[in-house]
This record gives sequence, C-alpha cells and structure tokens, in this order.
Amino acid sequence: MSNITTLKVGEQQVKIEAGELVSYEVSGHEFMHQKGNPGWRSVDTEMFPLIGPTNEADFKVKTPKGFAVQDQHGLLREMEYELTEHTASKAVFSKKYTANTTVLNSKYPAKSTAEKLSWPYDFEFVKMVELTGDALEVTFTISGEEGMPFMLGYHPAFMLHSKNAIISTTSQDITIPEVMAVGSRALQVPKTDTITLKDEKSIQITSEGFSHFMLWTEVPNMVCIEPITFYPYAVAQENLAEGFTRLKKEPAVFKVVLKPM
Repeated sequence: MSNITTLKVGEQQVKIEAGELVSYEVSGHEFMHQKGNPGWRSVDTEMFPLIGPTNEADFKVKTPKGFAVQDQHGLLREMEYELTEHTASKAVFSKKYTANTTVLNSKYPAKSTAEKLSWPYDFEFVKMVELTGDALEVTFTISGEEGMPFMLGYHPAFMLHSKNAIISTTSQDITIPEVMAVGSRALQVPKTDTITLKDEKSIQITSEGFSHFMLWTEVPNMVCIEPITFYPYAVAQENLAEGFTRLKKEPAVFKVVLKPM
C-alpha cells in the first residue's frame, strides 16, 4: 500500500494511512484501535470546522457570512490529505479549502439528506505527526481568513487490551461501561488537558489549545479520547455557533501528545 507512511524512533513505530494515524506501536504493544475491529471504521479523524451533529438544524450552521451546510463533525473529514514532508520521525499533511467549494458528503444518502457540504471561508489545515524520544506528538495548524469561526476536535480511538481499563483525570476515574452508558452523545470531561488511559499498558493524552475532552465508545474493545475546543451537546443544534472560536491573524496551533507510561 503506497499511501502508508511509516515513522520509527527507537522502540516506537507509527503508521499513517493517507493522513490517518492507523498504528502507534511501542515495544510491540499496539495502542490504537484497528480498522475491522468492532466499534468504529476509522482510527482517527479531525472534527473541523465544527464538532457534533447538525441534523436537527437541517444541516446548517450560522456564520458571520450566512449559513453553511455542514454534516456531523464538519467537512474536513471529507477532504483528502496531501503529504508535504516526510522524515524518519516526522510526517506533515495538508488540506487546503477554497471558500464555498462544494464537497460531497459520504454520509449521503444512507445517513444524511445533505448531499453537498460547503464553508464560506478559505483555510489551510496542517497535521504534523512526530515521534520524539518517548512520545507521539500530533500538531494541528489552522490558517485562513481572520475572523473565521471554527471548532476543532481530535478524534483518536484507542485499543483496549483488558476488561477493566480506566480513564483517569486528576479528579476522577471513569470506567468503559460509564462511557458506553452515555451513548452517541459522548461523555464530557470539562476543563481538562490531561487524561490517562490505564490498561494493560497505560498511555497519557495531553492537549494544548483545546479546553475539554469527550469520551465515546459503544463497544468494550476500544475507546475514543477526544480533545475538543467545545462540547457540542451543551447547546441545541441550531445554536451550535455559540461554540465557535475566531481565527486571528496568525495561525492557530493545537497539539496532542500521546505518551506511553
């Protein structure tokens, strides 16, 4: 498969498929959920320029330039990454979007009535995946028109190796059954920048630039631990614009560090 990009540093190995982090192995231990396993058809994705579903708002979200047609988690995931840089320890991917270009919605018609999605702003979205001596860093850089509204969420799925894995923050421990009980809405972990998944081998997820996490799974063999700028279920779908951040003149930079413990 020619679109697999491999990174290697010491005992750490990463595989990226067309910009998607599909494997993070350390000393032979796989931390990422694997495609084909129950739970989710992906391993990671980015939620941009919005997070959460839009079906109850007729797939429209309000922006300063009028309503934009968006499906759940935005249109970025429907675009293809271009590999722009690759070394032994680092890979850089980019997606460029021109304002008001229509993007076909892969959920249509089976799961959505919105055939085409669009956004009224230009932007470039860069994803850098880099192995350091003891961790994996994923950095997102968003550049575009000053004042552009956006939300950003990173949606990685982790493989669970034991039946009693715990998701731990500084103030609480959360079990997988507790996450499953919340269902498709995802469990909010507010005002947190560090979460540790305690399993057969533990991994710490630290975020920079985000404000919260949300946790999602519907199966006991994987869990998504997602840094987010806004928890979308805090408002009615027609008020989703309340969760927007505004892009400044300089690019916005967000970072997620996955560190095996």
